[in-house]
Amino acid sequence: MSESQLWDDVDEYFSAHLSPDDDALQATLRDSEAAGLPSIAVSRPQGKLLQLLAEIQGARTILEIGTLGGYSTIWLARALPADGRLISLEYSPKHAEVAARNIARAGLDKVVEVRVGAALDLLPKLADENPAPFDLVFIDADKANNPHYVDWALRLTSTGSLIIVDNVVRGGRVVDAGSDAPDVRGTRAAIELIGSHPRLSGTAIQTVGGKGYDGFALARVL
Repeated sequence: MSESQLWDDVDEYFSAHLSPDDDALQATLRDSEAAGLPSIAVSRPQGKLLQLLAEIQGARTILEIGTLGGYSTIWLARALPADGRLISLEYSPKHAEVAARNIARAGLDKVVEVRVGAALDLLPKLADENPAPFDLVFIDADKANNPHYVDWALRLTSTGSLIIVDNVVRGGRVVDAGSDAPDVRGTRAAIELIGSHPRLSGTAIQTVGGKGYDGFALARVL
């Protein structure tokens, strides 16, 4: 058995017992694939982790940067109370349209709002609305802009809020200080910002599983 197959099998075992699938989640992945969206959504164990983190946080408001087909959005939104609010920012109108259908089918369209456009254009407009601080921010968009997203997350949260940055390992390339790749440079800048900012306490974890070799950063606002 190959190493990657073993990772898949372990993920499937954990998923079967700890994060069982359901019709809404299955349909979200199926329809996202049928629409030609890239197969880069979080895995089932990762989705359940997001839900648990939001529940542990007691989150009532969540900001997601990068919607894709709405798979992670659904996991996060399920942690919210009936009067909670999740705003998800998606660059691609096509992706946003698919996500909106998936979110509605999951019965979460009353608590989720998908906004379409470049996140760095949408975030200042969101700030202008003077929203209540977000309890949790999940960043899973273009990696080159990760430090800007972390900076905006800080502006839109308050003490005790949680910031999660996905896909920070970049296949191990994150250790290459001389890399010119935008995803590596952006990810390194985000990690170093978390590590040096006086209002953030964070860590990063390497993971293996159905999505291969990856990882995420987790930071608490002080």
